[in-house]
Amino acid sequence: MANPVWIPATLLAATFQVGRNALQRSVMTTSGPWGATLVRFLFGLPFSVVFVLVALLFVPNVDLHWSGAFWLSASVGAASQILATAALLNAMHRSGFAVGTALQQSSLPLAALLGLVIYDDRISGIAWLGVGITTVGLAALSWPSPRQLGASLSGAAFGLASGVFFGFSLNAFRHAALALDAQHPIFAAIVCVAVVQAMQTAAMVLFLAWRDPATLANVLRAWRPSLAAGLCGACASVGWFVALALSPAAPVRALGIIEAPIAAIAGHRFFRETVSARQIVAGTAIILGVLLTSLF
Repeated sequence: MANPVWIPATLLAATFQVGRNALQRSVMTTSGPWGATLVRFLFGLPFSVVFVLVALLFVPNVDLHWSGAFWLSASVGAASQILATAALLNAMHRSGFAVGTALQQSSLPLAALLGLVIYDDRISGIAWLGVGITTVGLAALSWPSPRQLGASLSGAAFGLASGVFFGFSLNAFRHAALALDAQHPIFAAIVCVAVVQAMQTAAMVLFLAWRDPATLANVLRAWRPSLAAGLCGACASVGWFVALALSPAAPVRALGIIEAPIAAIAGHRFFRETVSARQIVAGTAIILGVLLTSLF
């Protein structure tokens, strides 16, 4: 039976993630999607290290297992999350903050489809019904007006890509934490956040230094406003990692859909975005579909 601590951990993670996404979107206007993606990791890493040091006070004699299974899972999850974050920021830029966040919720049904095709994982008929409902909801949510056809469809494509990569990263991070120390899953999850963010920061800095040094310079110059995004990102990551270490990925992602209504409120409050009746109905269908899919 899963430790019930995963429930408040998921709720806190979803809340902090909305704040991080909003702050990243603001950074994106000057640094672009890759620069905003770096902000999440670069400025979240110091806070993640502090969290590890604090956690060590409560688990001083822990024996971590730095195995090949841990490094493989952590590496796959780190790479998938970088791609997912960049795709999500593009989706929010093209289709709106609330719509982009809702499209990200496709990570659960898309993960189920990938599991069937790649790993031959079987899910129940009710779960497949959830996949179908979610797909219809996503189509209705992202269907554009004729005037905005190109931008809306490209935003939907980025949102779905984000869901695929987040589906990979969810399962990879869970296996990484359990491989590191299954006896102390909360501490292992906190350590995983710091290790993964260090890997992601190094990869992104090297990539931008090679391909776009101007963007890297912009990110470093905007360090003051980026600290808030880093703090929210570190808190969100710790929440997700702790929840995933204590529960399978499906219920964690299902409960995480609370992020969608929070994002809708934030999008209206901070970005003056409107949400139509069609989007409300489609969003409700997505939520229902994700909940049904979690039954696999």
